Amino acid sequence: MDLLLDQFFNINIMRQVLPLLLRGLGMTLLLCLAVIPLGLVGGLVIALVCRSRYRPVRWAAFALVDFFRAVPPLVLLIFIYAGLPFVGVRPSPFLAVCLAFFLNTGAYYGEIYRAGIESIGKGQWEAARSSGLTLPQTLTYVIIPQAVRNVLPDLVSNTVEVVKLTSIASVVALPELLYAADMARSVTYNPSSLVLAAAIYLALLWPCVRLLSRLEHRAGR
Repeated sequence: MDLLLDQFFNINIMRQVLPLLLRGLGMTLLLCLAVIPLGLVGGLVIALVCRSRYRPVRWAAFALVDFFRAVPPLVLLIFIYAGLPFVGVRPSPFLAVCLAFFLNTGAYYGEIYRAGIESIGKGQWEAARSSGLTLPQTLTYVIIPQAVRNVLPDLVSNTVEVVKLTSIASVVALPELLYAADMARSVTYNPSSLVLAAAIYLALLWPCVRLLSRLEHRAGR
Protein backbone atom coordinates (compact mmCIF):
# COMPACT_ATOMS: atom_id res chain seq x y z
CA MET A 1 0.00 0.00 0.00
CA ASP A 2 2.83 2.40 0.85
CA LEU A 3 4.45 1.65 -2.50
CA LEU A 4 1.17 2.35 -4.30
CA LEU A 5 0.75 5.67 -2.50
CA ASP A 6 4.32 6.63 -3.32
CA GLN A 7 3.71 5.88 -6.99
CA PHE A 8 0.53 7.91 -7.38
CA PHE A 9 0.72 10.48 -4.57
CA ASN A 10 4.39 11.41 -4.35
CA ILE A 11 4.25 14.82 -2.68
CA ASN A 12 7.84 15.70 -3.54
CA ILE A 13 7.28 15.07 -7.24
CA MET A 14 3.98 16.95 -7.17
CA ARG A 15 5.74 19.92 -5.59
CA GLN A 16 8.43 19.83 -8.28
CA VAL A 17 6.07 19.62 -11.26
CA LEU A 18 3.45 22.06 -9.95
CA PRO A 19 4.97 25.14 -11.70
CA LEU A 20 4.95 23.29 -15.02
CA LEU A 21 1.34 22.21 -14.53
CA LEU A 22 0.30 25.74 -13.59
CA ARG A 23 1.76 26.99 -16.87
CA GLY A 24 -0.25 24.29 -18.63
CA LEU A 25 -3.33 25.39 -16.71
CA GLY A 26 -2.74 28.92 -18.00
CA MET A 27 -2.81 27.65 -21.58
CA THR A 28 -5.97 25.65 -20.83
CA LEU A 29 -7.69 28.76 -19.47
CA LEU A 30 -6.51 30.77 -22.48
CA LEU A 31 -8.03 28.15 -24.77
CA CYS A 32 -11.31 28.34 -22.85
CA LEU A 33 -11.34 32.14 -23.06
CA ALA A 34 -10.88 31.91 -26.83
CA VAL A 35 -13.08 28.93 -27.68
CA ILE A 36 -16.13 29.38 -25.42
CA PRO A 37 -17.04 32.94 -26.54
CA LEU A 38 -16.42 31.95 -30.18
CA GLY A 39 -18.68 28.93 -29.77
CA LEU A 40 -21.42 30.91 -28.03
CA VAL A 41 -21.49 33.67 -30.65
CA GLY A 42 -21.07 31.28 -33.57
CA GLY A 43 -23.78 29.01 -32.21
CA LEU A 44 -26.23 31.91 -31.99
CA VAL A 45 -25.49 32.88 -35.59
CA ILE A 46 -25.98 29.27 -36.68
CA ALA A 47 -29.30 29.05 -34.83
CA LEU A 48 -30.56 32.19 -36.56
CA VAL A 49 -29.39 30.97 -39.97
CA CYS A 50 -31.22 27.68 -39.37
CA ARG A 51 -34.42 29.74 -39.08
CA SER A 52 -33.86 31.54 -42.36
CA ARG A 53 -36.90 31.94 -44.60
CA TYR A 54 -34.82 30.67 -47.53
CA ARG A 55 -34.98 26.90 -47.71
CA PRO A 56 -31.55 26.34 -49.39
CA VAL A 57 -29.89 28.41 -46.67
CA ARG A 58 -31.65 26.42 -43.95
CA TRP A 59 -30.71 23.11 -45.56
CA ALA A 60 -27.07 24.14 -45.92
CA ALA A 61 -26.96 25.25 -42.27
CA PHE A 62 -28.54 22.01 -41.05
CA ALA A 63 -26.10 19.97 -43.15
CA LEU A 64 -23.10 21.77 -41.70
CA VAL A 65 -24.41 21.45 -38.15
CA ASP A 66 -25.02 17.73 -38.56
CA PHE A 67 -21.60 17.25 -40.14
CA PHE A 68 -19.63 19.00 -37.42
CA ARG A 69 -21.65 17.31 -34.67
CA ALA A 70 -21.01 13.90 -36.24
CA VAL A 71 -17.26 14.27 -36.82
CA PRO A 72 -15.28 13.46 -33.63
CA PRO A 73 -13.46 16.58 -32.36
CA LEU A 74 -10.14 14.71 -32.29
CA VAL A 75 -10.48 13.73 -35.95
CA LEU A 76 -11.41 17.30 -36.86
CA LEU A 77 -8.42 18.67 -34.95
CA ILE A 78 -5.95 16.28 -36.59
CA PHE A 79 -7.40 17.01 -40.04
CA ILE A 80 -7.00 20.77 -39.56
CA TYR A 81 -3.53 20.56 -38.04
CA ALA A 82 -2.04 17.79 -40.18
CA GLY A 83 -4.21 17.90 -43.29
CA LEU A 84 -4.35 21.58 -44.19
CA PRO A 85 -0.55 21.83 -44.68
CA PHE A 86 -1.00 19.66 -47.79
CA VAL A 87 -2.91 22.53 -49.40
CA GLY A 88 -0.46 25.17 -48.24
CA VAL A 89 -2.16 26.23 -45.00
CA ARG A 90 -0.09 25.70 -41.86
CA PRO A 91 -2.04 26.72 -38.75
CA SER A 92 -0.26 26.96 -35.42
CA PRO A 93 -1.31 24.41 -32.78
CA PHE A 94 -3.28 27.10 -30.92
CA LEU A 95 -5.09 28.25 -34.08
CA ALA A 96 -5.83 24.67 -35.13
CA VAL A 97 -7.36 23.89 -31.74
CA CYS A 98 -9.44 27.08 -31.74
CA LEU A 99 -10.74 26.42 -35.25
CA ALA A 100 -11.57 22.76 -34.58
CA PHE A 101 -13.30 23.55 -31.29
CA PHE A 102 -15.18 26.47 -32.84
CA LEU A 103 -16.60 24.27 -35.59
CA ASN A 104 -17.54 21.49 -33.17
CA THR A 105 -18.83 23.49 -30.22
CA GLY A 106 -20.51 26.10 -32.44
CA ALA A 107 -22.64 23.34 -33.93
CA TYR A 108 -23.69 22.09 -30.49
CA TYR A 109 -24.34 25.58 -29.13
CA GLY A 110 -26.34 26.31 -32.28
CA GLU A 111 -28.68 23.40 -31.65
CA ILE A 112 -29.14 24.48 -28.04
CA TYR A 113 -29.95 28.04 -29.06
CA ARG A 114 -32.34 26.82 -31.76
CA ALA A 115 -34.23 24.70 -29.23
CA GLY A 116 -34.48 27.72 -26.96
CA ILE A 117 -35.76 30.01 -29.72
CA GLU A 118 -38.32 27.45 -30.82
CA SER A 119 -39.56 27.14 -27.23
CA ILE A 120 -40.81 30.74 -27.37
CA GLY A 121 -44.48 30.87 -28.26
CA LYS A 122 -45.66 32.52 -31.45
CA GLY A 123 -47.61 35.04 -29.37
CA GLN A 124 -44.35 36.53 -28.09
CA TRP A 125 -43.22 37.20 -31.66
CA GLU A 126 -46.55 38.70 -32.64
CA ALA A 127 -46.77 40.88 -29.52
CA ALA A 128 -43.25 42.23 -30.07
CA ARG A 129 -43.85 42.99 -33.74
CA SER A 130 -47.25 44.58 -33.04
CA SER A 131 -45.60 46.96 -30.57
CA GLY A 132 -43.49 48.35 -33.40
CA LEU A 133 -40.25 46.42 -32.88
CA THR A 134 -38.32 45.37 -35.96
CA LEU A 135 -37.26 41.74 -36.39
CA PRO A 136 -33.69 42.38 -35.11
CA GLN A 137 -35.10 44.27 -32.13
CA THR A 138 -37.59 41.49 -31.44
CA LEU A 139 -34.79 38.95 -31.41
CA THR A 140 -32.47 41.10 -29.31
CA TYR A 141 -34.87 42.35 -26.66
CA VAL A 142 -37.62 39.73 -26.50
CA ILE A 143 -36.82 36.32 -28.01
CA ILE A 144 -33.13 35.67 -27.38
CA PRO A 145 -33.13 36.64 -23.65
CA GLN A 146 -36.06 34.28 -23.00
CA ALA A 147 -34.52 31.55 -25.16
CA VAL A 148 -31.20 31.74 -23.30
CA ARG A 149 -32.97 31.57 -19.94
CA ASN A 150 -34.88 28.47 -21.09
CA VAL A 151 -31.75 26.59 -22.18
CA LEU A 152 -29.25 27.99 -19.67
CA PRO A 153 -28.60 24.59 -18.02
CA ASP A 154 -27.81 23.09 -21.43
CA LEU A 155 -25.47 25.97 -22.27
CA VAL A 156 -23.61 25.52 -18.98
CA SER A 157 -23.44 21.75 -19.48
CA ASN A 158 -22.00 22.15 -22.96
CA THR A 159 -19.49 24.70 -21.66
CA VAL A 160 -18.27 22.19 -19.06
CA GLU A 161 -17.79 19.68 -21.87
CA VAL A 162 -15.79 22.26 -23.84
CA VAL A 163 -13.43 22.76 -20.89
CA LYS A 164 -12.88 19.00 -20.64
CA LEU A 165 -12.43 18.85 -24.40
CA THR A 166 -9.38 21.12 -24.20
CA SER A 167 -7.38 18.11 -23.00
CA ILE A 168 -7.25 16.71 -26.54
CA ALA A 169 -5.16 19.72 -27.57
CA SER A 170 -2.20 17.72 -26.27
CA VAL A 171 -2.21 15.64 -29.48
CA VAL A 172 -0.91 18.64 -31.44
CA ALA A 173 1.74 19.39 -28.78
CA LEU A 174 -0.06 22.44 -27.41
CA PRO A 175 1.33 22.81 -23.88
CA GLU A 176 -1.98 22.76 -22.02
CA LEU A 177 -2.56 21.06 -18.67
CA LEU A 178 -2.67 17.42 -19.80
CA TYR A 179 0.33 17.86 -22.11
CA ALA A 180 2.33 19.41 -19.26
CA ALA A 181 1.35 16.58 -16.91
CA ASP A 182 2.34 13.94 -19.45
CA MET A 183 5.70 15.64 -20.06
CA ALA A 184 6.30 15.67 -16.31
CA ARG A 185 5.41 11.99 -16.11
CA SER A 186 7.88 11.12 -18.87
CA VAL A 187 10.67 12.95 -17.03
CA THR A 188 9.93 11.74 -13.49
CA TYR A 189 8.82 8.21 -14.47
CA ASN A 190 6.00 8.65 -11.98
CA PRO A 191 2.24 9.15 -12.56
CA SER A 192 1.87 11.62 -9.67
CA SER A 193 1.82 14.53 -12.14
CA LEU A 194 -1.22 13.02 -13.85
CA VAL A 195 -2.97 12.65 -10.49
CA LEU A 196 -2.21 16.30 -9.74
CA ALA A 197 -3.54 17.34 -13.16
CA ALA A 198 -6.75 15.40 -12.47
CA ALA A 199 -7.07 17.21 -9.13
CA ILE A 200 -6.66 20.57 -10.89
CA TYR A 201 -9.33 19.65 -13.45
CA LEU A 202 -11.62 18.64 -10.58
CA ALA A 203 -11.05 21.94 -8.75
CA LEU A 204 -11.70 23.83 -11.98
CA LEU A 205 -14.86 22.01 -13.02
CA TRP A 206 -16.53 21.04 -9.75
CA PRO A 207 -17.99 24.54 -9.14
CA CYS A 208 -19.38 24.51 -12.69
CA VAL A 209 -20.97 21.10 -12.11
CA ARG A 210 -22.56 22.32 -8.88
CA LEU A 211 -23.85 25.42 -10.68
CA LEU A 212 -25.30 23.19 -13.39
CA SER A 213 -27.08 21.03 -10.79
CA ARG A 214 -28.58 24.13 -9.19
CA LEU A 215 -29.75 25.49 -12.54
CA GLU A 216 -31.31 22.15 -13.48
CA HIS A 217 -33.06 21.97 -10.10
CA ARG A 218 -34.39 25.49 -10.51
CA ALA A 219 -35.53 24.79 -14.08
CA GLY A 220 -37.37 21.67 -12.91
CA ARG A 221 -39.55 23.57 -10.45
